[in-house]
Amino acid sequence: MIRTEELLLNVGPQHPSTHGVFRIIVKLDGEVITEATPVMGYLHRGTEKLAENLTYTQIIPYTDRMDYVAAMTNNYVLCYAVESMMGLEVPERAEYLRLVVMELQRIASHLVWWGTYLLDIGAMSPFLYAFRDREKIIDLFNELCGARLTYNYMRVGGVKWDAPEGWLDKVRDLIPYMEEKLKEYDRLVSGNEIFLARIRGVGAYDAQTAIGYGLSGANLRCTGVDWDLRKNAPYSLYDRFEFEVPTGERGDCHDRYRIRLEEIRQSLHILRQAMAQFPEPGPTMGKVPRVIRPPAGEIYAAIESPRGELGCHIVSRGKAEPYRLKFRRPSFVNLQILPKLLVGETMTNLITILGGIDIVVGEVDC
Repeated sequence: MIRTEELLLNVGPQHPSTHGVFRIIVKLDGEVITEATPVMGYLHRGTEKLAENLTYTQIIPYTDRMDYVAAMTNNYVLCYAVESMMGLEVPERAEYLRLVVMELQRIASHLVWWGTYLLDIGAMSPFLYAFRDREKIIDLFNELCGARLTYNYMRVGGVKWDAPEGWLDKVRDLIPYMEEKLKEYDRLVSGNEIFLARIRGVGAYDAQTAIGYGLSGANLRCTGVDWDLRKNAPYSLYDRFEFEVPTGERGDCHDRYRIRLEEIRQSLHILRQAMAQFPEPGPTMGKVPRVIRPPAGEIYAAIESPRGELGCHIVSRGKAEPYRLKFRRPSFVNLQILPKLLVGETMTNLITILGGIDIVVGEVDC
C-alpha cells in the first residue's frame, strides 16, 4: 500500500496566477487538495475608514483603486448612492456619457480577464490579442479624462467634463471592430480541444450553492440564475436599452468563460443603441451645492460591475463627510466559495478555478 505524507504548500502571495498579493495555504495529499485556506489582507488600504475624514468628492479617487480593472464602475456607484440620498437630478448627456464609459469599462475588464485567464492555463497569444484590443478602449479613456487606469471621471451630479470633439465617432468605430475580434477569439480559443478539456466540468456548483454564498455576476449566472441589476433593478439609463443577460447551465468554468464573452457582445449592443440616441450637446453637471451634505440617514445603492453586484452603503449625519461608508465588493464575496471548490481538485485545477472566479485583489482587500 502506497502511503503519502500531507504537504503544506503556499500559493502566493506573489504568484502571478493569484492576480495580485493573494495567498492560499493548500494541504495536499499527493496532487489532490484536501484543504484550502485563503489568506487576505496583504493589500488592505483602509479605504472605508479613510473615507470618514474625506468629503464625498475626495473619496472618488479612492474608489478608482478598489477594482482598478473597472475603475469607472467604482466611481459611479459612489456618485449614484450620494445622488440618490440627495435627490439630485443628473443631466441626460452626463448620464449617457456615464453609461457609455461603464460599458466600455465592462468590455475592457473582460478582455483583461480573458487574456490573463488563458495565460494562467498555458496560452500566450490570447493575452497579447486581448491587450491589443483593450488598448483601444484605454486610449478612449485617456482622451476623455487624461488617465489610463484610475480615471476620477465621475462627479456627484454628473461628470468632470464633456467628451472631446470626435470622441463619440471613435466609440462608434470601435463597435464593429470589437465584434470582428470576438469572432477571432472564438476561432482561436473557444473550440480548442485542449482548452475545453481544462475547463469543462471544473469548479462546478449549482444555483442553490451560488445563492447561499451570495455570488453575483457571471459566478451566479453560470448556474442558470437570470439576475443582472441592469435588468432586475435598473439604474442610470439601462431601462432604455434592449440587451440579453447570458446564463449557463452547468455552473462550471466553461459556462463562466462563455458568459463573459457574451457579455462583451451585449455591451457592444448597448453601445450601438446609445450612440444612435446620444443627446445633443448640453450640460454635464446638475445643480449641486458647493458643499455636498447628504441628509441624515443611510442608503444602499448597487450596480452591476463586471464582477457582479457592487454596492455602496452610506450612513450620513448630515455632514460633508460620511459617518460610515461600506462597499459590497463582488470580488471579496465571490471568493468565499473558493475553499469549497478546491477540495478534491488537483493543483492544476486550482489555477483554473481561481482564474474563473475573476477577482481583483484591490477590491478583495479594500
